[in-house]
Amino acid sequence: MPSALTHPQFSRRVALQAGTLGLLGLGMHELPGLQAANSANSGTSFGRAKSCIYIFLSGGLAQHESFDLKPEAPAEIRGEFTPIATATPGMDICEHLPLLAKRSAQWSVVRSLTHPSNDHTAGHFFMLTGRSTTPPGFVGDRKARPSDWPSIASVAGDAARQGYTAEPASKYLPSTIVLPERLVHWSGGVIPGAYGGQMGPQRDPFFIEASPYGDPFWRGAYPEYTFANESKKPPAAADSRIYRAPSLTMPQGLNLSRLDARVALLKDIDCQRQALEDAATRNYDHQRQAAIGLLADPQVRQAFDVTQADDKTQERYGRNSFGWSLLMARRLVEAGVNLVQVNLGNNETWDTHGDAFPRLKNKLLPPTDRALTALMDDLHAAGLLDSTLIVMAGEFGRTPKISTLPASFFGPGRDHWGAVQSVFFAGGGLRGGTVVGASDRDGGYPVADPQTPESMAATIYHALGIAPDAAWHDGQNRPHQIYHAEPIAALI
Repeated sequence: MPSALTHPQFSRRVALQAGTLGLLGLGMHELPGLQAANSANSGTSFGRAKSCIYIFLSGGLAQHESFDLKPEAPAEIRGEFTPIATATPGMDICEHLPLLAKRSAQWSVVRSLTHPSNDHTAGHFFMLTGRSTTPPGFVGDRKARPSDWPSIASVAGDAARQGYTAEPASKYLPSTIVLPERLVHWSGGVIPGAYGGQMGPQRDPFFIEASPYGDPFWRGAYPEYTFANESKKPPAAADSRIYRAPSLTMPQGLNLSRLDARVALLKDIDCQRQALEDAATRNYDHQRQAAIGLLADPQVRQAFDVTQADDKTQERYGRNSFGWSLLMARRLVEAGVNLVQVNLGNNETWDTHGDAFPRLKNKLLPPTDRALTALMDDLHAAGLLDSTLIVMAGEFGRTPKISTLPASFFGPGRDHWGAVQSVFFAGGGLRGGTVVGASDRDGGYPVADPQTPESMAATIYHALGIAPDAAWHDGQNRPHQIYHAEPIAALI
């Protein structure tokens, strides 16, 4: 979509010349590094999507309790929920997703995505990178490494910066953003897969950490839908997390006029120091330049200020971390960001090993149904749904058979299951009202049109207009293919 940005252009050394991020009123945790734009344009465009919102449900969405119910299966498999008809004949979904059911013409579901791991870390890695194998050197110890495959966000962001997407990246905004937090395991390890990996750290997505990482044993869409990790072992203290947008304001006494004057004053220093720069200094400077670009544009500042949205908007999205995050995502794609990854629930919130049915019914599905449909409605009303792809997935599905963990939970749940999961697609020029593939009668394995993380990623790249022969280049300028499978044909 055309960007309405009117940032003044600053030299490469502006941010360092103007001072540190602290001077600008920003924290380092709020503005990780951005790569410089390479303005080359391939002139090739496939899909018509100008942006993508990738909603990631950390923990693993239960297919039986969402988009692939099995009402004819035995009780120990079918669970407690009842399917309801959608507006699309023959497409039934969970009774606790009534708003999505009414809008089924606008979205599709793939019921047959499969990959080979039941492990959280590997599952995250597969679904965030779009690769169902691990690279040499992968350990799976919750530490991102330079040898990792690059994330879908990093690949799409680089393609946008190269001009290979339907909408080239904004000159001043990050091409890809992850919000409202990094994916951090309860043990403190950072989940790999969301970073630049082999592309280099300069191609990491831009992380907005609006949801401070608090007690990892609280989960859910706080503050309205919080629950304890283990029902029988709740934390001693209440959930104290507060959703706060990053502060994109000038410190007292510093305005854009004074900032411009400071830039002009130090231009000569820029020339003298440029010859002495090394790569680390340049990367540091790019962070400063991005900070100034963000500060200079009121549309961007407004995009972050979601907790202060008008009452009607907050009521529609929900006054919780899920609603605020999807509202922020909508505003960012409207401002010109190419891909926004929204982590709906850190600490593996969707990992429903126990008390699955009350948690999904009361704590997880309602805020998701509400916020996702508000997002779709607003994009549709603005004429942007057709050019904004929405994808929603977790790291895996859940086991067909219900299980119990009586030491931790009062009621049953389901365990990890990489063999099959349901993935949601909407907008972006893809077909709506479509069911792709099928799982078997127990919801355990694909039996029709199996798909993979590679085909999911290829569908995103295709929708964004990236050509099948496009490549990204590493630090030695060696090309690496972007596509590792065909897009999902039934959606195109």
